[in-house]
Amino acid sequence: MGRNIYMAVQRLQKILASAGIDSRRKCEELILSGIVRVNKKVVDELPAFADPDKDVITVDGRKIHAEQKVYFLLNKPRAVICTNLDPAGRKKAIDLINTEKRIFCVGRLDADTTGLIILTNDSELANKLTHPRYGLTKTYTARIKGQIVGEQVERLKRGIWLAEGKTGRAAVKILKSSHKESLVEISIRQGLNRQIRRTLARVGFSVKSLARTQIGKLNSRGLGLGKFRALTAAEVEYLKKTTKK
Repeated sequence: MGRNIYMAVQRLQKILASAGIDSRRKCEELILSGIVRVNKKVVDELPAFADPDKDVITVDGRKIHAEQKVYFLLNKPRAVICTNLDPAGRKKAIDLINTEKRIFCVGRLDADTTGLIILTNDSELANKLTHPRYGLTKTYTARIKGQIVGEQVERLKRGIWLAEGKTGRAAVKILKSSHKESLVEISIRQGLNRQIRRTLARVGFSVKSLARTQIGKLNSRGLGLGKFRALTAAEVEYLKKTTKK
């Protein structure tokens, strides 16, 4: 079993604990006692796994219900990191969301990049949204040092060779250009580590600031830095339909 936190299949004791049955340790004891069934079959050994969205799980004959799914859109400020555990004690994106649910970021933005990120407890949707197969478009606005010209824009559009290989094609629009600095909008479908900063560096530019302004059709209008909102039912349905292609 892989260690991808976005997989729909989870450890059975985690599913039971998330449903409010008891602590994970106590749930392990319940499993070993033989009172837990998955799809009517007794599961009394560990490790044990199940899919909380698809499998019927009962404890002593009582059906448990999967944790209610929640979906948030955060406009992440600088110096906030997209991880659930940080030994250095830095502020995390999950700290900015007012919820009692155990949520995580869908993908990542580096600490110096601001902008939109989705947070949820829906592991199945998160896994699909971050999978290269679906390639949900993400749009960034980069403020760079110096004036960008046509040939550099064309190189960005065609793709840039990085250590992982050549990046996919990008949509690039110059919003502002002067000798001191330029403002560029870049839309990509990949999600390589620090991809925008690295591709701009390849064509000779250092990034002064970078913000993700759009994820698919979701945008940052009306959402100030550090603010979040719950996604609407229509937005969640849009994301699910996007990952069914």
